[in-house]
Amino acid sequence: MRLKFLLRPGWLGAIALVVVFAGLCFTTLAPWQFGRSEETETRNQAIAESFHAAPKPLDEVLPAGRAPDVSTEWSQVVLTGEYVPSAETLAWQRTVLGEPAFEVLTPFRLQDGTTVLVDRGFVRPVNGTQAPAYATPPPGPVTITARIRADETDSKQRPLFDHDGHRWTYAVNSGTVAEGTGLPLRPGYLALTEGQPGVLGALPLPRLESGPYFSYALQWIAFGVMAIIAISYLMYTELRPEAAPAWRRDTGSAGAGGAPAKRRKLSVAEAIAEEERREAEERGEANSLHHPGG
Repeated sequence: MRLKFLLRPGWLGAIALVVVFAGLCFTTLAPWQFGRSEETETRNQAIAESFHAAPKPLDEVLPAGRAPDVSTEWSQVVLTGEYVPSAETLAWQRTVLGEPAFEVLTPFRLQDGTTVLVDRGFVRPVNGTQAPAYATPPPGPVTITARIRADETDSKQRPLFDHDGHRWTYAVNSGTVAEGTGLPLRPGYLALTEGQPGVLGALPLPRLESGPYFSYALQWIAFGVMAIIAISYLMYTELRPEAAPAWRRDTGSAGAGGAPAKRRKLSVAEAIAEEERREAEERGEANSLHHPGG
């Protein structure tokens, strides 16, 4: 049975490795990159559409209790209420335009009594980890325009902490701020746009680029295909007659009636003896050519 070599431990390990790797490429890695590409395209489309659409009332786009999703994030909304500076929190360890920054998060109580988290923008740190002096939000009722954002996620789920006379958070997350301040907040948060009451350094929008995710997905598919082709080629080379050792090859003798003799495996000693016999025959033929009639 010519495929019996596949039962060797080395071949079993190689085949298992290729199957696992190709399976990951086709079912996990490539689909994940395709998903990232689709998310980026959806985000870019939402941002582009928000440039041309007029801001809508918050409750029209995001009714109370509803969390932002891909269909509502980045939409511009208008809302009226007043800031609650007593529950203000700073977002720690941020990067804006390639430089360190802190983001100022101030709750904003709406006219219906519910409260949302508003990101008033960024400030640059001083002395590495200290917050600079920055403007307080205007008192009293104001009307603001902002973009809807989904809550960030802190994988470590760290609570708020105090530092340098301020309250801090590792992620812009309304649930974390609500738990740390005791102030109920609606899901998600709102990022102020340029020129709005209370805005500091307005956060820049992401670049409308598709990113490398689609090409990465194609690369993972190509890697999976290449692994299958490689193991198939190795099997092919193992199955070629010239790839077999001498004691596994056909001796070339014929059976009765000129039919090819049944192949059999030779031992190492038999293979060596066969090679010596052939060399002796070749030497004998060569001598007869040099000494005819001798």
